[in-house]
Amino acid sequence: MTRQWHIANGHTLPIGERTLVMGILNVTPDSFSDGSQFLSLDTALAHAEQMIAEGADIIDVGGESTRPGAVVVSPEEELSRVVPVIKELSKRTSVPISIDTTKALVARASLDAGAAIVNDISALRFDFHIADEVAKSGAGLILMHSRGTPVTMHRLPPVADIIEEVTSSLNSSITMAERRGVKRESIAVDPGIGFGKSQEQNLELIAKLDQLVAAFPDFPMLIGTSRKSFIGRILADEQGNSAPVEERLRGTLATITAAVMKGAHIVRTHDVRATRETILISDAISDNS
Repeated sequence: MTRQWHIANGHTLPIGERTLVMGILNVTPDSFSDGSQFLSLDTALAHAEQMIAEGADIIDVGGESTRPGAVVVSPEEELSRVVPVIKELSKRTSVPISIDTTKALVARASLDAGAAIVNDISALRFDFHIADEVAKSGAGLILMHSRGTPVTMHRLPPVADIIEEVTSSLNSSITMAERRGVKRESIAVDPGIGFGKSQEQNLELIAKLDQLVAAFPDFPMLIGTSRKSFIGRILADEQGNSAPVEERLRGTLATITAAVMKGAHIVRTHDVRATRETILISDAISDNS
């Protein structure tokens, strides 16, 4: 069944027709996978245009790393990184732009610059005023489950039931967003692979993603596994050394296949062409299952 995800400026994205691809554009010096690669405006725009040419349905721009132990940057620094990219990219393409931020000030400026979606990895825990900015603009809002902060999340003990934890926490965030005026049809959810979860819980969330899809029938389900550390650990060499980031593509594609087969609507990725091709096959198999 196809439905519409409502984003800014009266635009919509089809959900259920096929799995959508969100291309990652980090304009940061310290992101775990591609930090410092796209710091200049020209390199950032070139990479965004390459991802669009490869089939990206959304470009997700981030100006603050959320890797474990990442340093929080000021709103001013984050704005200086993302706003010029969003402003110029929005002139060049009709592909929707998402701003990956936990700050209402950054969300507001990014929406004014041309972004159509706010991707909040804290699901409003860090700054609930993000919901106010989304409501004013009619933008899309992605609520991602996470625990703690980038500094503390990998030191937290695992919860007993990760499916219950994700479901309960996201429902609370959805309620807050709606109370602050965000339309239900503008919200998408993300279980937050890697954000305060154990290795086993990351795998469980992928394996049982269909349960989360069923728990949130009104909302697009986004999943992001791209190049994450749990993949590196599974692909460790005989000495137990985790596979480096640049050698996690095939493992990532395996997780994407599993997620799509379990009902994911949107996949967030660094590798758009490979992901798009993987999704084409996975969708075709799902359509005939």
